[in-house]
This record gives sequence, C-alpha cells and structure tokens, in this order.
Amino acid sequence: MLNPLTGDARPLRDWLTTFHLASVVIDPFTNESAWILDTAARVLHQFADAAVRVNFIVAGSPAEAKQFLGPLADQFLTFCDPERIMIKQLGLHELPAFVFIQSDGTVPASAEGWSPASWSLVANHISQVVQWQQPLFPVASDPGSFKGTPALA
Repeated sequence: MLNPLTGDARPLRDWLTTFHLASVVIDPFTNESAWILDTAARVLHQFADAAVRVNFIVAGSPAEAKQFLGPLADQFLTFCDPERIMIKQLGLHELPAFVFIQSDGTVPASAEGWSPASWSLVANHISQVVQWQQPLFPVASDPGSFKGTPALA
C-alpha cells in the first residue's frame, strides 16, 4: 500500500494504472537524505510533464514528511512509509534512493546513495522509456557523491 499525504492509501498496482513511477526515496531522520533534496527536486521537475508520476517516498509519518520536505511536499506527490514496507518491497538497502517503477510493477533501474553516475543511469532509463530529455548530472549545486544510510534501520 502507498499512503499519499492527501487522499486514500491504495495498492501499488493502482498507482501504476496510467503512469510509471519515478520515486526518490528518503529517510527524514538522516543528513544524507537532506543533502539530496535540491537535486531530487531538480530531477523530479525535469520529469514532471513526462509520462511518469514523479514522487517522494518518505520513511516517516505524514507530519514527518511535511516537516522534512517543507514546500516540496506540496510540489510533488508524496507517499509516507513509516513502517518501511514499500522500501523493503523495493529491495532497497540504502537511502536516499532513486527508483523507476514501470507500469507492470517491475523495477528496471534504481540507484542507492548518491552518485551522479548512478542517478544518471536511472534517469537515462526513464528518459528512454518515456521519450523525455533526461536531467544533467552533475550540476554545480549537486552535492559530492556519498554512501546512503541503512534503508531498514
């Protein structure tokens, strides 16, 4: 089940009926996820008009997601996963992560932690599938590469 900040929780399959999902998965209790917010917003904005539903998946409650994301919670579809059930189902080991979930429910591309090269591979895959221009990696404002924190801690 995916719980949006507004509206009712629905199974993943229901969110994939029309569009793929391009998800940035973050932990609101870590510096590493905070460091990537500006980059994540830039990447999600790039794909916002493509045939993909851009979103954040936050490993926290709705209140924690709103506090951590601030105005980004209003700009992007945001799912809350306080029990980290979806994060576990996605097979993630480190956060932040950038994940592409195709409309058939498969995950053909994902990146954990932050490196411009790994996120670029995910963005390239999304771009090819939805025929959209991918964002540039890195740009001057992006942080240096870093390892993520445990996703299931």
